[in-house]
Amino acid sequence: MTPRRTSLPLRTAAIPAAMALTTALAFLPTTATALGRDGHAAAAAAADGPSLSYVVNTRPGQDPSRIRKAIAQAGGTVVVSYDRIGVIVVHSANPDFAKTVRKVRGVTSAGNTRTAPLPAQSTDDIDTPKLLSEKQRQAVAAKAKAGQDPLEPLQWDLPAIKADKAHEKSLGSRKVTVGVIDTGVDDTHPDLAPNFDRKASVNCVTGKPDTADGAWRPSAEESPHGTHVAGEIAAAKNGIGVTGVAPGVKVSGIKVSTTAGFFYTEAVVCGFVWAAEHGVDVTNNSYYTDPWYFNCTTDPDQKALVEAVRRASSYAERRGVVNVAAAGNENYDLTSDKITDPSSPNDTTPGDREVDPSVCLDIPTQLPGVVTVASTGAKALKSSFSNYGLGIIDIAAPGGDSTAYQKPEPPATSGLIYNTLPGGQYGYMAGTSMASPHVAGVAALIKSTHPHASAGQVKALLKAEADDLACPTPYDIDGDGTVDAVCEGGKRYNGFYGAGLADALDAVEK
Repeated sequence: MTPRRTSLPLRTAAIPAAMALTTALAFLPTTATALGRDGHAAAAAAADGPSLSYVVNTRPGQDPSRIRKAIAQAGGTVVVSYDRIGVIVVHSANPDFAKTVRKVRGVTSAGNTRTAPLPAQSTDDIDTPKLLSEKQRQAVAAKAKAGQDPLEPLQWDLPAIKADKAHEKSLGSRKVTVGVIDTGVDDTHPDLAPNFDRKASVNCVTGKPDTADGAWRPSAEESPHGTHVAGEIAAAKNGIGVTGVAPGVKVSGIKVSTTAGFFYTEAVVCGFVWAAEHGVDVTNNSYYTDPWYFNCTTDPDQKALVEAVRRASSYAERRGVVNVAAAGNENYDLTSDKITDPSSPNDTTPGDREVDPSVCLDIPTQLPGVVTVASTGAKALKSSFSNYGLGIIDIAAPGGDSTAYQKPEPPATSGLIYNTLPGGQYGYMAGTSMASPHVAGVAALIKSTHPHASAGQVKALLKAEADDLACPTPYDIDGDGTVDAVCEGGKRYNGFYGAGLADALDAVEK
């Protein structure tokens, strides 16, 4: 099975309908402006197009006031300026804004972050995780062993990475925080409230930090994705519900998704910068940056988006943050010569386009320094949907799969990942979205064990401590006699699993 890509940029996979998991979010005239000799626009530009959002990237050492003046003369309004990384977020109704500003001395690139006018247009469908009834939950709780939280018997993913054994030695340090850059986190959930870091939480949707109380929470009509991810990382071991990979660390909500479910560049930049400057040790990124699944550096607009997010993620890493990202759910070989992308731009009218993934990047997943995570199922095989590629995938972790393909051992019954949902609920989801937070949780345990380790050292330990997984030969996940993907590499490092399956026990012992 090759799952259909939804237009929502989350790393949650589409699973066969029988599994009851749905991910159904859907997600100009030219007026040239002459530049003066000093690189400034000679006159204010006409605002005769739709209002769009832009990023303007500048060279180091530039005078911010001079650049802002040029932006204003080109018809732009500065929303926020991240001077420490040279990224400025701008709104403009001038159709030629980016073209004009690119000519300004000191500007390296500029591009619009979306193709739809502000606000973006979308359907109002949301992810629908599979829920259990209260009677089913009580039946599960009756099977819990001593030391387990009531719903932990459903979490086959914890023993898959030896997290259950790790918890006997350490739950992680309260001094470590994992930032969930996502759709928002419901910090009122009883499994998340004990570990929630309010000071490290924010709403970054506009590109400018909003620290109002609860701004990081998803509304009722928004995706539960971020809350599920947060629980996988740090659901408290408190006798309630489920357990996270690192149930003793803190988790923060860094909301970057619009109500309609779009993750735009300005929000992602804000999220990484916020994490860098507010004590976050690890970020989890289970999304791609809209509206382009692959951002082609040969296109001036998309090149600017890549540069802005690269600067922000690199800034975070220089400040000690380990950035972990999901690989994606299309069963793509990210090292192939070309990929057909049918989903971009997803905020207006997507259409098929052929891209070269070596120059057209999934961001932040394919950015330098980011830990790229592939998904495995309950049988420790690459999930049917997980993207792969030798030299792209760094590590693997449980993200679930169709139960028909990879059925867990009892008492677990579903091959999907069970965890927290808004409103005190719990449910199943699956995707590389769910694999990535397992690695983020293990990284948090490593940071807890080695509090003075740099981001680079934590990443090295992640890989060194991972359990080797050899390429399956052949890989025929649905058993129909046809090879579904080709794995390259050896047992210690290959295109399906990178350095192997994340190991939580080694994280607390070594």
